[in-house]
Amino acid sequence: MKTAYLSHQDCLRHDGGEAHPERAGRIGAIEDRLIAAGLFDLLRHHAAPEITREQLLRIHSADYLDSLEALAPAEGYVRLDPDTVMSPATLAAARRAAGAAVHAVDLVMAGQADNAFCCVRPPGHHAERSQAMGFCLYNNIAAGAAHALEAHGLSRVAILDFDVHHGNGTEDVFQGDERVLFCSTFQHPFFPFTPLLPNTDRRNSVPLEAGAGGTEFRAAVTDLWLPALEVFRPEMVFVSAGFDAHRDDDMSDLVFGDDDFRWISEQIAGVAGRFAGGRLVSTLEGGYELLSLARCAEAHLRVLMGSI
Repeated sequence: MKTAYLSHQDCLRHDGGEAHPERAGRIGAIEDRLIAAGLFDLLRHHAAPEITREQLLRIHSADYLDSLEALAPAEGYVRLDPDTVMSPATLAAARRAAGAAVHAVDLVMAGQADNAFCCVRPPGHHAERSQAMGFCLYNNIAAGAAHALEAHGLSRVAILDFDVHHGNGTEDVFQGDERVLFCSTFQHPFFPFTPLLPNTDRRNSVPLEAGAGGTEFRAAVTDLWLPALEVFRPEMVFVSAGFDAHRDDDMSDLVFGDDDFRWISEQIAGVAGRFAGGRLVSTLEGGYELLSLARCAEAHLRVLMGSI
């Protein structure tokens, strides 16, 4: 399998402040693990371009984009909420992170890659149409999905989110869009404390109680996600790949193991293979304990690369 790997040095320059859990070392830990495993040089490397304003306007309001530009500091920090911080390098990093997902779609649709992984930060799935939240400024996965729909003319895309936190931003951006199926698992009640909406044929969200592990997670995917995906038959699959439900990650109270992340990666790749010609774009969301993050990202990439 030809797997594209998209990242950029700008993503390392975003700084949330001392002791902020969303830090540049997350990318370094993943890349060090891939190098040690002999996988890094087997990937097809691409520098993430900056997303354009036109592409951002597919998923965010003009007023919101303008407000971020106006708030961007020349020095020091600006706190958008208790968790979400901007430094002088933040918007450049965010433009690269969202641009990675857009460019990944182009690579996969052109046949230059079978699938892609965007190793970027800041993450994106909490960013709503008009609000930053939970470390996220631009909604990276939404930017990629919208690009597949608007620039490439696809009519059905699925977004699968296994981050420990609810992808409220992605749900907000595509609310009511019949072209998008959004499937998610997440700890509940937990940040971002958004209300649970009833599931529909375009939303399949499964809350998990604190202490839930692989058994509950696999049942949710097998019993709820997979039947919905079989009916929907996506033409392209997008993944919000958060690894913070791992038992070693103190950002949550779920207790997934390494094997659970490999398993979900296999299920997702299987869906892409059956319905979408293998077309899959994954982008990094959470995962803050560096050792488990690196191991699980490696497992995820091994599946994308064909279980090397």
